[in-house]
Amino acid sequence: MVVNVTDFKASLSGAEPASNLDAPLAALWWAAKGNWDQAHGIAQDEETSEAAWVHAYLHRVEGDIGNAGYWYRKAGKPAATGALDAEWEEIVQALLASRRV
Repeated sequence: MVVNVTDFKASLSGAEPASNLDAPLAALWWAAKGNWDQAHGIAQDEETSEAAWVHAYLHRVEGDIGNAGYWYRKAGKPAATGALDAEWEEIVQALLASRRV
C-alpha cells in the first residue's frame, strides 16, 4: 500500500501501479516508468483539478508548453518552470497528502 513518496517510488519496481492509487497518481506512476502515452490516457480521462495538474505536467514533459499552460489554468496552478523531476515529486507529495484523513 502506497501512503508516502518513499512508498510511491518503491512501487515503481512493480509492473503495475498499486491498487490503492487513484487516476492522477496512477498517471504519475506511469510517467515515472517512462510510459507517457499510458499516463496521458489516464490523466485526460479524468475531469478533476488534480488530473488537470498531472495533465499539465505531462504536456510539459512532452515539451508542449502552450498546452501545458492551458491545463495549469484548468488545475488552478501556476505554470511550473523548474525541473521536471522536482515538479513530479511535488505533485506526488501533494496528492498523497490530500488523501490522508
